[in-house]
Amino acid sequence: MPGQGPRGPGTVHRRAACPVSLTVVCCPSATLAVWSSAWLTQRAASDDVLDALLYWTQRHRVLAADDGAAETFDLAVVPVADPAADPAAGVAPAHLLAALRRHGLTRAALLLPEAGDVRGLGGPGPFSRAALARGEAVVFDEIGIGLVPEQADDGSLRWTAYTAAGSGDSVTSGISEAERELRDAVRSSADELDALDVARAHPGAHDSVRRRLVASPQPPWPDDMPAQALRVLQRADEVDTILAAATDDEPGGAQSASAARSRSEALRPLAAAVREARCAAVSEAVRLFAGYADRRR
Repeated sequence: MPGQGPRGPGTVHRRAACPVSLTVVCCPSATLAVWSSAWLTQRAASDDVLDALLYWTQRHRVLAADDGAAETFDLAVVPVADPAADPAAGVAPAHLLAALRRHGLTRAALLLPEAGDVRGLGGPGPFSRAALARGEAVVFDEIGIGLVPEQADDGSLRWTAYTAAGSGDSVTSGISEAERELRDAVRSSADELDALDVARAHPGAHDSVRRRLVASPQPPWPDDMPAQALRVLQRADEVDTILAAATDDEPGGAQSASAARSRSEALRPLAAAVREARCAAVSEAVRLFAGYADRRR
């Protein structure tokens, strides 16, 4: 069983639209990328993967958006924009895991695209549009397939598979570089916000951050998860929680619309560093699991 078993099922953590993209705790795509890679390299059991997904919601369904993805995963095509589509359509994640194993895959990649940063999406197309709209995706580059999660009206998480030309292999920094960049971004953003005089004035700000951290426990990760990857993911979650608190009471400490825009610009590099750190941490874990598989050959 997972070393950090699920803390109980929840829902996908999403905030309303705001100047910077926030997730607070990583995302379903990170869970699937890490755990599927661990399972594909025999570092976790299939039940561990399925249990880990329960952190996000009790029910997951896998759909295909096009013929290529349908053939790869032996799925029926369900048009994404079809209002008449059966909300219960699709198959359980266990079907997806079996298909990944049949194709002999060893790794997945996490993408966290944002307007202005579409690395790994492979150019315009249905997959790119869906991943950018949701802000996350998992890419199985060995078979050219990407999956994008979306919470359905019934509370389930729908994973839509697309034929994808993108690659997550070369879009992230190394984990040490990403950790350093996150640390530098925290320092730089703090200095800029101080200069803009938009520090939180009310005495409850620190308590608000602590409450958010308690309310957003870490998703479960495999026992073999690298210590540095865990540390970077935890730090990224902490910084994202601070970002969420900083944007709660728009414009907060800022005294004008222009000051609010300046604050948003000061926070944007920090949000980008959080995304980069998460991708790098997941990439490091996947790289380690793949290394175990290579040594067994």
